[in-house]
Amino acid sequence: MIDMKYLIALLAVVGIVVSTMALRIHYMDPAQAPPCAVTEKFDCGAVNHSRFAVFPPRTFEEDPNVGSHIPIAMFGIVGYAAIGVAALMGRWWLVFEFAQLCFLFAAFLSYLEAYVLQKWCIYCLWSQGVIAVILLLTIGTLIVRWRQGRSALKAATRESAQKTAAF
Repeated sequence: MIDMKYLIALLAVVGIVVSTMALRIHYMDPAQAPPCAVTEKFDCGAVNHSRFAVFPPRTFEEDPNVGSHIPIAMFGIVGYAAIGVAALMGRWWLVFEFAQLCFLFAAFLSYLEAYVLQKWCIYCLWSQGVIAVILLLTIGTLIVRWRQGRSALKAATRESAQKTAAF
């Protein structure tokens, strides 16, 4: 059976790849049709060139080529890298905290896509799926570790009680 930390680290690498693909679209010429422009509703070029594709979001009056904004995909790359490193270190609570934060951030971005932009980015949806799986696996791992800790504590208490009763 594969160790959970390696599985989560592998999923984090998948997340980094997907975020890098979205970042590539962000830096493409907006006049070019990206390979992920599938339909009118699924157009990652429109999403990755929107005013919400950077942090802080651009204002309507702002020139898209001027200003110091960080592409949202960079946050994905950094978030997945942090999750991967924390998982490999076995820092499960830290993985859980990062995964929660990234999941909520991705959910907010999905809200913007659905209700504000009314267009979807395939890479963003893949990323949402990857972070959801990471979060669920992390919760499962924490529950299993908590139960194992409780069982070990019960066994140690029982053994201690038996030794005390023998005297």
